[in-house]
Amino acid sequence: MAEYSLFFILLLTLIACVAVGICLYVLVRLKRQERQYQALINVLRNEIRSMTNGSIGMGKRLMAIERKLNITVEKQQELENRDPGALAYNQAAKLMEMGASVDDLVRNCGIGRPEAELMALLHRELHTNELLPEQHQRH
Repeated sequence: MAEYSLFFILLLTLIACVAVGICLYVLVRLKRQERQYQALINVLRNEIRSMTNGSIGMGKRLMAIERKLNITVEKQQELENRDPGALAYNQAAKLMEMGASVDDLVRNCGIGRPEAELMALLHRELHTNELLPEQHQRH
């Protein structure tokens, strides 16, 4: 009988050791998985932080562009509300600088021939006066 009780004690001890070993193995695996999941959580947290910062930066850039666009729209409206004659003369002056003729000014700017001829005369006078000092410097 003593042999059976010693056998059962050894068998129970062996079963307990195997059970403890299995528990330790499972615990080690769980800890390893926990570390892996924690590392994955950290990576995802960093990616979310980067995406959030990028979105905030993009939002700020969009707001700046919107402000510039609003300013441009306001300026355009101011230009449209200005005296249309002033715009025609400004356009005519620019065309004259680019070498447009009197007929070009009349056709494209909506100003009369007398105004176009006057602008051409003024442009020639200004251009001649600009050239004179250069000619005096060469001599």
